[in-house]
Amino acid sequence: MKSGNRILFRLGAIAVIIAIAVCMAVIGRGHTIYFDSKSGEYNGQAYTAPYKTEVYVKDERVAKLYDGERGMASTMGQTFHYSLEITPEKGGDSYTKDVTFKVPYNLDGVVINIAAMEAGLPEEAYISEFVPVPSAAELEDEEVVTDEFAGLTEGDEAEAG
Repeated sequence: MKSGNRILFRLGAIAVIIAIAVCMAVIGRGHTIYFDSKSGEYNGQAYTAPYKTEVYVKDERVAKLYDGERGMASTMGQTFHYSLEITPEKGGDSYTKDVTFKVPYNLDGVVINIAAMEAGLPEEAYISEFVPVPSAAELEDEEVVTDEFAGLTEGDEAEAG
């Protein structure tokens, strides 16, 4: 009877660990959300960025964006709620838009183009994955060797050749 209880206890412990892992994978994953305020074109349809957009998360302003600028916010979980205060023209009246966004599971860094979203374009037009671009200094530091015998001493070259 003791070995039967031991097996049940171990199976129960494994089930609890698996349940915790599944919960953490769904609710405990952090994401960085980037907000772009950039004009552009999609399928021949041009869209223009508003003069100014303020992004609020949990009643705290996380970004104040003008045309061509980017802001960011961090979130935990798969649902992200934010508010936009949009001023279409300089000196014009602003309006507020509340947005609830389901973060795609396959993206860690998500870029939301506010102008494309406001233009009513489909989700694939205004949501993309953030891909960091290395700086010019990082690219200069990288040495690319194209000679297969580079770095060999004179004696080693004679043996290799």
